[in-house]
Amino acid sequence: MIQISTHIYCDPLFEHIEIENKLLPSQYKDYPYLIIKNFFSQEACDELACLVQEDEETKRKAKVKKEVFSGIVQSDIVEEYRKTNIYELDTFYQHYYDEQFMKYKPVIEEYFNIALTLSTDVQVLEYKKGFFYVKHADDSSEIIDKDEKTVGFKVVAPQRKLSTVLFATSHVSQVDEKSLSFSGGELMFNYFYDKDGETVKIQPEAGDMLIFPSNPYFSHEVLPVEEGYRLTLVQWHDAI
Repeated sequence: MIQISTHIYCDPLFEHIEIENKLLPSQYKDYPYLIIKNFFSQEACDELACLVQEDEETKRKAKVKKEVFSGIVQSDIVEEYRKTNIYELDTFYQHYYDEQFMKYKPVIEEYFNIALTLSTDVQVLEYKKGFFYVKHADDSSEIIDKDEKTVGFKVVAPQRKLSTVLFATSHVSQVDEKSLSFSGGELMFNYFYDKDGETVKIQPEAGDMLIFPSNPYFSHEVLPVEEGYRLTLVQWHDAI
């Protein structure tokens, strides 16, 4: 394995594959990714999660009424690669998010030795029981040979240099129905390992923001949610 930070090792696959976007923080950092605690307050996380759930319930009732009126019920679409609901961030929380991001922007730029430029709109991603997202790199498509071995990556979103994931609910070992939390549903970095050879899995608390380069080194997946409610705010950023 290749040591890429004090505590994290990378799959030797990357000794033989050319990566166009090689953004990595200094190998002397503890981790190749950054976690900012309390990016959102616990209160803001709880209120946002409740707001999304209320919005979903309103849309669900409207959909049912439409189906009953028309007499047509659409069957579910089979999701092979991802199963998640996507929402837009409302104006109040967008303003709060932008304020917090500007507050921590210097910290992020220093950690990765970059200057952030443009950013995408924030996506609110909702994962319920059984929801998931298979392995992927945020800026590239994976190239696989006939033996299903990874032989390279093709950049498809060069403007994505950095990815941010803000968790609005917490990972727990056992879900309490009275709290907004989830079990399973870890964000797993497929090519990263700890000193014991275990694949790196992020088990966040509500309010944590995870920041990492968008390139294939940081290929990741969301494991299926076992119980509870997983809510994240996702954004991608260009940088120089």
